[in-house]
Amino acid sequence: MDSKLTLSLDKKIIERAKKYAKKKNISLSKLIEAYLQKTSQQEKDELDISPLVKSLSGIIKLSKDFNHKKEYSDYLSEKYKTK
Repeated sequence: MDSKLTLSLDKKIIERAKKYAKKKNISLSKLIEAYLQKTSQQEKDELDISPLVKSLSGIIKLSKDFNHKKEYSDYLSEKYKTK
């Protein structure tokens, strides 16, 4: 079901968006709807965690004083150390 929405936007942005929509042969309303659909879907997708990642979560227990940045830095230093 469609609903009305009132937006206040910069006039120049509206004109550019209208030109873009016309070039793509869609209405400005559909363009905005597609944008909102895409951005809200991306947020949902970012929150979804795959079953594999869920199954691996919590397998490794690290001490509270573990500094992953220091460990990674040490690893890289060792890896790229000149001989």
